[in-house]
Amino acid sequence: MREYLLTLCITAAVTYLLTGPVRKFAIVAGAMPQIRARDVHREPTPRLGGIAMFFGLCAGLLVADHLTNLNEVFDKSNEPRALLSGAALIWLIGVLDDKFEIDALIKLGGQMIAAGVMVMQGLTILWLPIPGVGNVALTQWQGTLLTVALVVITINAVNFVDGLDGLASGMVCIAATAFFLYAYRIWYSYGIEAAAPATLFSAILMGMCLGFLPHNMHPARIFMGDSGSMLIGLVLAAGAISITGQVDPDVMNLFSGSERETVHQTVPVYIPLLLPLTIIAIPAADLILAIVRRTWRGQSPFAADRGHLHHRLLEIGHSHSRAVLIMYFWSALIAFGALAYSVNSASMWIVLGVVFLSAIGLGLLLMPRFTPRAPRWAEAFVPPRYRRRKVLPSAAAARPGEPGEGDQEEPRTPVTVGVSGVNGATAVGPRSRAAR
Repeated sequence: MREYLLTLCITAAVTYLLTGPVRKFAIVAGAMPQIRARDVHREPTPRLGGIAMFFGLCAGLLVADHLTNLNEVFDKSNEPRALLSGAALIWLIGVLDDKFEIDALIKLGGQMIAAGVMVMQGLTILWLPIPGVGNVALTQWQGTLLTVALVVITINAVNFVDGLDGLASGMVCIAATAFFLYAYRIWYSYGIEAAAPATLFSAILMGMCLGFLPHNMHPARIFMGDSGSMLIGLVLAAGAISITGQVDPDVMNLFSGSERETVHQTVPVYIPLLLPLTIIAIPAADLILAIVRRTWRGQSPFAADRGHLHHRLLEIGHSHSRAVLIMYFWSALIAFGALAYSVNSASMWIVLGVVFLSAIGLGLLLMPRFTPRAPRWAEAFVPPRYRRRKVLPSAAAARPGEPGEGDQEEPRTPVTVGVSGVNGATAVGPRSRAAR
């Protein structure tokens, strides 16, 4: 665990330290497009944040290769090199898109080629544990097609959700954390070395996101762009593919009997393996809804619009920060709910806890105008919007029983997403930003 944490910290540190210079480079290179109608930020912001994330990935792999225990991952498996090859290709395509806005079909082809490069180097799905059937071995073509499909879907799901400051990196970090705990449990508790690459990939992915988040939180100083969103999507998919295609369920020997009985009785353990998209359920749902919505309108599935889930949260009155936190909440609930169920599916407390937290999440969705106010003693530690308004002198002249001016809440006006001249990201009005 210490070596995984060291790899995570080195990846996060390199990503964090490089993001500032990369931002200056993006401004000089002109990778700072004008605001579009579907955007929610009000000032042109540089892209190419994926450059720092890619070098963070390289640093994490380099450090892991020189650690005593993690070095065995590179000696016994070619998957880290396969990941680096596919990541380099998809990152290059993303950098070109951030600068020159390449066609969507070209990007799709590049995603498929990057997935094919990983398959050629051994990072592929070999079999699937099917409940009631047992291990189903896949042919080379079946494994290749399934691997490519999973990579493309995951990359585009993450890319589609990258619409608010800190949203994509935070959601992927949550998913990577849940996946890391799951893969580490299989690797450490059951002694299955085939789960070590997926554990390493998840730790590095957490470091990439954590190192970039401080620069990307609202108001963002830099965007990751397609060079970053496609990169972290590919790394996330690589971890799911590695643990799904390489871990033999019969090796765990949780139950005696035939292989078919073993797989059938350990279904909860393999839920994240059979359904790796559960850790990115929110981006995947957004992706499916976007395709259906655009196809129904007669548009291309790759045509950009303002109908994503985060756009809808802003339109109903949520602020930028609250919309991001709500998306974080649902991502964590789904990811860690699946993780808890895989550990102990017989516990009714897990089900009740998920139901209770889901009710809280629905309540937050229905209260876009609720702004909590901190107590007087804590006002110095919270943002101004959570502080109570000071009582004006004229309030003293108010008649008894009637509220004074100082007791009234500041009116909040709904803001339409993407309106020029208004900070649609905050949904409560313009916010000053220090000149840089």
